[in-house]
Amino acid sequence: MINAGILTISDKGFVGEREDLSGKTLKTMLLTEKGYNIKQYKIIPDEIKDIKEELLSWSDQDKLDLILTTGGTGFGPRDVTPEATKEVITKETVGISDIIRNEGWKRNRRAILSRAVAGIRGNTLIINLPGSERGAKESLEMIIDIIPHALEMIRGGGH
Repeated sequence: MINAGILTISDKGFVGEREDLSGKTLKTMLLTEKGYNIKQYKIIPDEIKDIKEELLSWSDQDKLDLILTTGGTGFGPRDVTPEATKEVITKETVGISDIIRNEGWKRNRRAILSRAVAGIRGNTLIINLPGSERGAKESLEMIIDIIPHALEMIRGGGH
């Protein structure tokens, strides 16, 4: 069983001005389609401090295997998810972010504007995904089948 968390980063979602469609979609994909155990789900504002606190808590205390973030990866002045993620990960996994941008480019040319990162902290894989429902869904579809093997490798399993 893979224990996962979904962290939506959205000022408008946090104050209830926008429904969290991307987070709900990711939750459905992991839970319904893959049988993951969703241990954490939260919506927070675009604040580096808040993002770091959740990522640290979910990885270090809750010992989640996987954390997916959605939102805050663009060029906007409040888009700080990649910066916060880089401050908590110990190893960057550029191949994950690269494939999402490269394959996303084929569907939507704006995909290359994503600054999303992915990386490892302890035994937790953290992956930034776009904030749009479609972008989050398509991005997760691109990598969902490699996640179990990535987690096995993080835990010291076979390559």
